Amino acid sequence: MMRLLKKNLVACLLGLSIAVPFTALAQKTDLGVFTGHGDIGDVLKPGSASYNAQKRQYEVAGAGYNVWFDHDEFHYLWKQMKGDFILYTRAGLVGKGVDPHRKVGWMVRSSLDGKSAHINAVVHGDGLTSLQFRRTTGADTEEMKAKMTHADVIQLERKGNTYTMRVAKFGEPFVTEQVADLDLGEEVYVGLFVGSHNKEVLEKGVFRDVRISVPAPDSLVPYRQYLASNLEILDVATGDRKVIFTHPKSIQAPNWTPDGKTLLYNSDGLMYTFDLAKRRPAVLNTGEIKNNNNDHVLSFDGTMLGLSSDVKELGGSIIYTVPAKGGTPKQITPRGPSYLHSWSPDKKTLLFTGQRDGDFNIFSVPAAGGPEVRLTDAKGLDDGPEYSPDGKYIYFNSARDGNMRIYRMKPDGSDQRALTDDKFQDWFPHISPDGKWIVFISFLKEEVEVDDHPFYKHVYLRLMPVSGDVEPRVIAYVYGGQGTINTPSWSPDSKKVAFVSNTAESSLSPVEK
Repeated sequence: MMRLLKKNLVACLLGLSIAVPFTALAQKTDLGVFTGHGDIGDVLKPGSASYNAQKRQYEVAGAGYNVWFDHDEFHYLWKQMKGDFILYTRAGLVGKGVDPHRKVGWMVRSSLDGKSAHINAVVHGDGLTSLQFRRTTGADTEEMKAKMTHADVIQLERKGNTYTMRVAKFGEPFVTEQVADLDLGEEVYVGLFVGSHNKEVLEKGVFRDVRISVPAPDSLVPYRQYLASNLEILDVATGDRKVIFTHPKSIQAPNWTPDGKTLLYNSDGLMYTFDLAKRRPAVLNTGEIKNNNNDHVLSFDGTMLGLSSDVKELGGSIIYTVPAKGGTPKQITPRGPSYLHSWSPDKKTLLFTGQRDGDFNIFSVPAAGGPEVRLTDAKGLDDGPEYSPDGKYIYFNSARDGNMRIYRMKPDGSDQRALTDDKFQDWFPHISPDGKWIVFISFLKEEVEVDDHPFYKHVYLRLMPVSGDVEPRVIAYVYGGQGTINTPSWSPDSKKVAFVSNTAESSLSPVEK
């Protein structure tokens, strides 16, 4: 690079006119998670790329005849990566445009040459959504059209030499297309692109919620090895996401305090508070109880915290309570496994999932300690019980019919009925403080067994009314799973949700303004 810059300087001093490769100019502007940008191919009108840190959005303008046949012309915002990755964004073209085949999307290229082998997940101006690829330098471009149009959520994943496009209209599940045996090399360029399909015209695209994740390797040992974590805040109405903290280790299950100032989460067996104003974590004192898992929950008034902590000699996870400001925990359940999920609104009762007689069911127990009461007895895993804010219902998930669904019952265990269908494996219903909505996590059936909720999978956060009479809609497309949203994580005003997404440490998302 220095040699190139010196060459350009000499040329300028001599009054020569030369073409300066865009890589020499890329460092002059804020490009967010990317490192370079520029025009690919023989572009007539120069394009541009910028990052708005306040809006957390990228804008790319590009011209060029097309991305097609044996060569390409467009504008590209990129970084170089090795290994596997997952690229995600919400994207769209600006305005009506000129040509119906103007393009916006993700692209992976072997090089920055206009004839490079590549693959892209793209949405056209007329709504056509497709996976386009060129197998070798200078070869003709091939295309696989998605079974939907007008996508505004675009994801492109690499696993070895297999590339998977997942696209959706925001709120709907992904539609998938895949190309195998596409060798673009170990180190590739990955990035966002816009092409106008017209040499004379510049078109613009806007990209938000851009996430570049490095997934778990096949060699990862579950519950022994962990990826890094992004603590994110989701605006439920708009679906906009904001990374507020990143950590090279596993952090899990954020709770939101009723005053709206603090999140609580677990990491390495300890409990942490996270000051939302200062963006700073601190260890919460839980005495000698230091093997806490992600089944912890605040009382509705925020004064008490319930913990689930592994005690091997007592059979596994044991429930404790402790003041929310920290202190000496009090043991509640005498044996395990017992996984806490909810306090009653009056703070007198706890709900937990317990394994008794070889099966997992839902139990209640006095918050001060006392006899357990079994509330469910169906065969198959029952889990994730949570009181509604008015105390009239308990929501939970159950695999009793061979599919993990969200259920609702009365506090005494009567009137149990399913609220979700069998399209996904649905876990951990959380009721908004205003009592109107349920948010829950959905795993893909092709990725997980019915009674499992593992780390590091493709999951949806979905939302539906508490009545369950409306089809749930997707409010976040996440790489995560276990620990993402195990506990109540609504903001007090019922407008936001805190959750955890995951990636390898080398690709941690930057904290966003």
